[in-house]
Amino acid sequence: MTSVKVVKQNGSITEVTCDGHTGYGAEGEDIVCSALSSIVQTAMLGILSVAGVNMQFERQDEEGYLKFAIPQNITLEQRKICDNILDTMLLGVSDLYQGFSDFIELEVV
Repeated sequence: MTSVKVVKQNGSITEVTCDGHTGYGAEGEDIVCSALSSIVQTAMLGILSVAGVNMQFERQDEEGYLKFAIPQNITLEQRKICDNILDTMLLGVSDLYQGFSDFIELEVV
């Protein structure tokens, strides 16, 4: 099972952690894990490239682990872009969770 934790502060997503493989299918053929990874990694790339936010992230592919946090010292414009990207990411993850809750655990705090 993949655990997804989304942390919010003042209505904005500030941190995302994904841990584990969904176990929906065999390694390399797990469409649920692939979909979840694509949603979260695309959001991370958008923050780095579209919003231009230089953030730290930790990734361990073998364990299915990815964690990133939005720095506090970003501009208002960057925050707006991050909000759009991360809110869209959460919509995608939530939709996937609704269909595959036996394989994904979603926590929004």
